[in-house]
Amino acid sequence: MISLFIMSTIILMISIIVMFIASFLSKKTITDREKSSPFECGFDPNSSSRLPFSLKFFLITIIFLIFDVEIVLLLPTINIMNFSNLFMWSFTNIFFIIILLIGLYHEWNQGALNWSN
Repeated sequence: MISLFIMSTIILMISIIVMFIASFLSKKTITDREKSSPFECGFDPNSSSRLPFSLKFFLITIIFLIFDVEIVLLLPTINIMNFSNLFMWSFTNIFFIIILLIGLYHEWNQGALNWSN
């Protein structure tokens, strides 16, 4: 009678051979120029890389990242409220939100939020 070790080794070797054959047969032999080129945000990588990029799009992205990080920093303060001094917790959160609102007001005055220009 064949032992369990030999039987599992045989099954393992057969599955490795089947996977290797399936991998070899499934490979595409014809390389396509479009498929092998990287896709970068809708820009054609084969054309000039000196195309003008919208600065407004970049500024809106930065503002989104700032407020995304704000949410990540504010959410844990809800759990901390039970374990800390309520006055210090309120002061810290209000100070943090005031700093963010001042930054938002500055961006608004600079015209970064006006998409129509």
